[in-house]
Amino acid sequence: MTGPLVDPADVPEWLAPLVERAAEIDPRHFGLPRSAPPGDARRAAVLVLFGEGESGPDVLLLRRADTLSAHPGQVAFPGGALDPGDAGPVDAALREAVEEVGVLPAGIRPVAALPELHLPFSGFRVTPVVAHWREPSPVAPVDPGETAAVARVPLAWLTDPANRFRIRFDHRPATPGFHVPGMLVWGFTAGLLSGLLDLGGWSQNWDRGDVRGLDEAWRAAEEADDF
Repeated sequence: MTGPLVDPADVPEWLAPLVERAAEIDPRHFGLPRSAPPGDARRAAVLVLFGEGESGPDVLLLRRADTLSAHPGQVAFPGGALDPGDAGPVDAALREAVEEVGVLPAGIRPVAALPELHLPFSGFRVTPVVAHWREPSPVAPVDPGETAAVARVPLAWLTDPANRFRIRFDHRPATPGFHVPGMLVWGFTAGLLSGLLDLGGWSQNWDRGDVRGLDEAWRAAEEADDF
């Protein structure tokens, strides 16, 4: 099932537009192919967890450990492949968030499941699960060998045009990027996040002509001020 999982009128006003539009999303909105993934593509899910902190609405991101063999040091949403015991993508996304950052699922309300997004380069078909963190709990890396850091990033920071740019890597077309203190958000996570900011009505105009190489973008993230 994709689309809203709850009545959009029953979520915070700032989150309602995103929930309402969940049924109408085209994968191309996130820079990914519209074609259906092959049947042998592995199913996966990520949890896009929105909460409300001291600086207003925010979203939970993690940075993968630098020692991992796959995507070391990259920023991601909690998530991973579906296990045989998972009831579906929502169950998998919550389980992975518990395993990776120690969230308490009782305080999390899934509000929308987006259409599957096919990642040809990794062989996964990923269902993003949008959730409202109505009762936030402390979070931290559960296994430092897998997760290096966890951050609740204010939407106001992500939508600030000064923190947005595009990244060109390995002769591929430029894609969205964000610098967060100590983190560089790029790749699939940045594309998904950029599309969600647009759909939620939170984006501001930013300079899409600001295209940076990956090394330059990393330096900007390392030099970013705290929230």
